[in-house]
Amino acid sequence: MPALAEITDHLDELLDPGSFDDYGPNGLQVPGAAEVTKVVTGVSAQLELFERAAASGAQLVLCHHGLLWDFHTRAITPVMKRRLSVLFEHDISLAAYHLPLDAHPEVGNNALICEQLGLDRGERFGGVGWIGHSEPGVPFPEFRERCVATFGQDPLVWDAGPDIVHSVGVVSGAAHSSLDEAIELGLDAFITGEPAEHTMADAREAGIHFLACGHYATETFGVRRLGELLEQRFSIVHEFTDLPNPI
Repeated sequence: MPALAEITDHLDELLDPGSFDDYGPNGLQVPGAAEVTKVVTGVSAQLELFERAAASGAQLVLCHHGLLWDFHTRAITPVMKRRLSVLFEHDISLAAYHLPLDAHPEVGNNALICEQLGLDRGERFGGVGWIGHSEPGVPFPEFRERCVATFGQDPLVWDAGPDIVHSVGVVSGAAHSSLDEAIELGLDAFITGEPAEHTMADAREAGIHFLACGHYATETFGVRRLGELLEQRFSIVHEFTDLPNPI
């Protein structure tokens, strides 16, 4: 059985969290069992994810959104107590990688979104995202359908861009502020998870397609790929737990 430390060291080496000024700690957040035979992955640390991991016999939970954030109170709230109690009772470790997992060029959310959409990954965009390119171009109705198939839901769309899409800014999660950069670069479309109130007018007046495909839905890719890689490298069992969020 691989050691927990061996797994987390591998993840830290792969994702290089020290290179990011993030909103909370990346890496191991809650230590548990010293050895791991099963890892459960999920997007966001929450009670249901921990309960499912415990029921499945996992020793490690790996997620994108961890428990600890700079914008949360430092006190242990009743909600946090219930979450931690499940981890402590079942000796389950929790590890989380936020911006490092958005940004990675191979296992990151945004690189994998480009891959799923059939786009060639190009330049860095929006700090942790990428510009995806299609040399022949994709008719916008087809591009929209690709998004539906990739994210498993209908995106919120303002279709103000060109009929044929050649260039797309991709930043998962809550990155509506990167729309300004997409406009400045003259991109045909911009994909993120969530919009802001002013996004509609900005996109329409700039003549760019804006697709809000869901914060949760745009961030399932990286953590699932990490679990698959751990399964292959360490010969452990991996299970992705899907807890859909409409946001």
